[in-house]
Amino acid sequence: MSTHIKKQFGIWMDQQQATIVSREGPGTAPFVVLGKVVDPGPAKNTNEHAANNHEIALRHKYFKEIAAKLLNADEVHVSGTGEIQEQFIKFLAGTPQYKNVRSSESTSIKMDDQQLLAFTAKHFK
Repeated sequence: MSTHIKKQFGIWMDQQQATIVSREGPGTAPFVVLGKVVDPGPAKNTNEHAANNHEIALRHKYFKEIAAKLLNADEVHVSGTGEIQEQFIKFLAGTPQYKNVRSSESTSIKMDDQQLLAFTAKHFK
């Protein structure tokens, strides 16, 4: 019988910023903030095609920086405004290291760190 303890992560994200939380230790340890990732967004560009390509490259870099904090993830719950969390879950599913991660998403208003910790703990009860 396996006694594998699941690595659970919670993420609140929008277009510019993501906050990542995870359990401090195994089992029922409390969640703590692992870090924040900021996407400054593309600089102004007079060429629409170049601006679009630059935005896509920056979004991919933003997702990779977030994913780098999800070491050995088993479950991830992503919350945020708009559709960015859906795009991030698709990014995870398309990344070999994270393709078997169980992911879920929800839409929520901006949360501070304490609200995100409580929200994530409630989700993974």
